[in-house]
Amino acid sequence: MTAPQDKIWDVIVIGTGMGGGTIGRRLAERGLSVLFVERGPAGFRREAQELNGDIWNPQARLVRGYWPEPLHARVDGVDAVFNAPLGAGVGGSSVFYAATLERPEPHDLDDSPDMPHPTGGWPVSYAAMQPFLEEAGRLFHVSGTPDPLGEPVNLATAPQMPAADKALFDAMQRAGLHPYQGHTALRHLEGCASCLGRKCPRACKMDGRSAGVEPALATGNAQLLDLCEVTRLRAERGTIHAIEARHGGRDLTLRARAYVLAAGALASPRLLMASDDLANDSGLVGRNLMFHLSEMFALWPGRTHRGSGPTKALAFRDLYRQGNIRYGMVQAMGITARYGEIVHYLNLAYDRSLLRRVRVLRPFTRLPALVAARLFGEAKIFVGILEDLPRAENRVLFDPGDPRKLAITYDIPPELRARRKQFRRAIHRSLKGLRRVFLGVGPDLNYGHPCGTLRFGHDPKSSVLNADCRAHALDNLWVADASFMPTSMGVNPSLTIAANALRVGDRLADLLQGKETRDA
Repeated sequence: MTAPQDKIWDVIVIGTGMGGGTIGRRLAERGLSVLFVERGPAGFRREAQELNGDIWNPQARLVRGYWPEPLHARVDGVDAVFNAPLGAGVGGSSVFYAATLERPEPHDLDDSPDMPHPTGGWPVSYAAMQPFLEEAGRLFHVSGTPDPLGEPVNLATAPQMPAADKALFDAMQRAGLHPYQGHTALRHLEGCASCLGRKCPRACKMDGRSAGVEPALATGNAQLLDLCEVTRLRAERGTIHAIEARHGGRDLTLRARAYVLAAGALASPRLLMASDDLANDSGLVGRNLMFHLSEMFALWPGRTHRGSGPTKALAFRDLYRQGNIRYGMVQAMGITARYGEIVHYLNLAYDRSLLRRVRVLRPFTRLPALVAARLFGEAKIFVGILEDLPRAENRVLFDPGDPRKLAITYDIPPELRARRKQFRRAIHRSLKGLRRVFLGVGPDLNYGHPCGTLRFGHDPKSSVLNADCRAHALDNLWVADASFMPTSMGVNPSLTIAANALRVGDRLADLLQGKETRDA
């Protein structure tokens, strides 16, 4: 096998998550030579570990496929340091995700008199994105049942719902809702354990590794360089000539005709800032950071379903929008309200609270967890996903003295707080007749859904990327992760990231193979 530094590749893809894995597969299947550069390890295929925020040693985290450095977050002026739910290994964060691949709705992307878009609409319409959403659904083997309130969608057949899920499904229908079996990237092989929230030891859960990197490597056109940290992009006169990286204790220079940045919405802008602030003529690199706000709540399926497993299948979109107010969908989280999950949730809350510096108190979260576990019993956990909107002051921070430091500043504006309260009330009213209780009091950011920090658009003054996700200021740098999104939408971003990666991959392949001109 050729040493990666001894070859000029067609494309180097930095990152192997949902976007990087998918675009790398597309390019390799189009016959281009692709080098995946991944900071984390390839790992072993039989690994099945979950993310663990209580491991703090960077090397211990990296060997497990976790992002090694903690997140330094200033939220509403309060500083906290904790391990965000982010991956660093082949497949990135996607190998730990819950495999939820829900399709956005047209108003997520399009501006219309019926539903004005807060940014005037994405530079690519829903109609233009739709064929790639369909193809991503096929590549990731998305199964479920159609949303009764939405358009027809081609889905693989989902297994029959367990009795506890069916009981909640029927109760939701009696409450006037329109539930459906949520859309998940699971092949449902014999003995499928779902592996929601943890690595899948088989190619059953489809993620950036199983649906992206592994098929790309199988073509013979792609190669993987893991445990390799890209430190700098070298550019001159609007063209990237090489990347500088660190691998096995030594420095490497890697070269390609084109480069794809897919390190994630927190790491990708940070790499550009570390590279003499590349692609930042607009001043927006790292800005417009968005997450989702999560409204977690518990539902009880009834006493006849004691001992049932976690609910994975249910979702509804009755509250996705109300008039021209943007909320989001509601879906099962695939966990039950048991002791271990409650301790983990309370520890995360503690690490972001005013008491976080008093570490001796942290173990005492086990006491309320025991009480809560008895109180909730067999409750199933659901979450409402509230759309976030871009604000330039919410951003990724870069420290030249500590370039590995992962840091953000984020303020929750009054508009979002008010919309969150409305969404919470709407969820409560919609579940009439069901026993339910919310699990949080204040706004809860979903740190697993960062996006928007390299937004795409038509105007170089108000965006970092053009409509094809190529940097306005660089002729051979493309972006394929969640950084490109100008709004967060009201669904999990994974399917849209994969679909956009396919779209961008086709455009890039056409250019490199001479089938289109750069300005086509």
